[in-house]
Amino acid sequence: MTDRTEGAAAIPEGWLAVDALDIEAQGVARRPDGKVVFIDGALPTELVSANVTRRKNNWEQAALTAVHRESSQRVRPRCPHFGLHEGACGGCKMQHLHPAAQVAVKQRVLEDNLWHLGKVRPEMVLRPIEGPAWNYRWRARFSVRHVRKKGAVLVGFHERKSRYVADIRECHVVPKSVSDLLLPLRALIGSMDAIETCPQIELACGDEVIALVLRHLEPLSQGDLARLRAFAQQHAGVQWWLQPKGPDTVHLLDEGGPQLAYALPEFGLEMPFRPTDFTQVNPHINRVLVVRALRLLQVQPQERVIDWFCGLGNFTLPLATQAREVLGIEGSEALVARSRENLERNRLRRPLAPTRFVARNLFEMTPHMLVADGQADKWLVDPPREGAFALAKALADVHQDPALAGGWAPPRRIVYVSCNPATLARDAGLLVHQAGYRCTAAGVVNMFPHTAHVESIAVFEKDG
Repeated sequence: MTDRTEGAAAIPEGWLAVDALDIEAQGVARRPDGKVVFIDGALPTELVSANVTRRKNNWEQAALTAVHRESSQRVRPRCPHFGLHEGACGGCKMQHLHPAAQVAVKQRVLEDNLWHLGKVRPEMVLRPIEGPAWNYRWRARFSVRHVRKKGAVLVGFHERKSRYVADIRECHVVPKSVSDLLLPLRALIGSMDAIETCPQIELACGDEVIALVLRHLEPLSQGDLARLRAFAQQHAGVQWWLQPKGPDTVHLLDEGGPQLAYALPEFGLEMPFRPTDFTQVNPHINRVLVVRALRLLQVQPQERVIDWFCGLGNFTLPLATQAREVLGIEGSEALVARSRENLERNRLRRPLAPTRFVARNLFEMTPHMLVADGQADKWLVDPPREGAFALAKALADVHQDPALAGGWAPPRRIVYVSCNPATLARDAGLLVHQAGYRCTAAGVVNMFPHTAHVESIAVFEKDG
């Protein structure tokens, strides 16, 4: 056997030295010829053996078979369904890595994306926003399958790299009250006439309600409706919603009871929502994120602020407790209507600044549209995974051709909340290199512990 060296240590032939973790939580190693190997389940600093499962000219994908030198950051997964074995749940990817190390990996992913994709280095790295590592996930989509060979109904996430539903009996990232429902839900669906035609249960938790949205492909029998009602009576806080077709068909099984909502107590606000509305998966982190974002924005009482991609008003209404005037802009008329409802509801609870919500196609922004929405001192930008390219491009075009502005002035400060480091980096490159901004700060938000998802926040300031 031929040895090769890793620093002062010899590495036996066939072993791999892992030196990084990629965005999919795979260990990254290099063969002696420089070929990159991505190893599912391996961690940085480890020496491992792995079986190649896929080969390309410049890289290989491999499955971990043995760890010969273990990382000090490797931990025992808390969930018995996590792992690399056949049938393992694919809901988490990083339970084998210490939570603090997960955050460090995500910070590195953010900085690498900003530099390699946007050629931007933040002047300051923000302290990560962290929270509970377990029982944090208040939103989830569980697949439902009647598996005849097992004689059972499965309710859970998909298996790792598979279309099959994992056979899970507990889940440690959802609230314990929801985890405790998994086996009763299996029994419920197994008892229903619609056992073959209910492919999905969507979960949305509020402060007082566990909303379960049952997707059903055929009308439910009276017996099945009675079974759902009995289940809700037996399990505290459960509220059934039904979805016969698309998301716009979702409706409550029975009216009455507590409203699905979450609180932003730092601002004296309550945010009602429907279970299919977009809200943050992790309410604990969301509360901290809103406070941090407004602190970074440094809103003054005399200022006008625009909240782009405002959703239900998660940032807009807190901004209305601090600014002179707020404009919330979203791409959907339906979401704008929901935002207005939340505004009126909260005006009964506390004074808010004049606030408007309007609908715009934010993926087709132009300099003319940008100027038409009026000048603002500060911007809060919180786009979906696609990012805010058209918005940043319009801002860059105005900077490159001041005649387009017609006296309009760009915001002095922008706080950009992102759920995709690649599109943040792309937009940051536009803002810094073409729109006259500096990236003064950036950091990660660990919204999804044990997954490879990277949420982040960045601050841009206008020179001059």
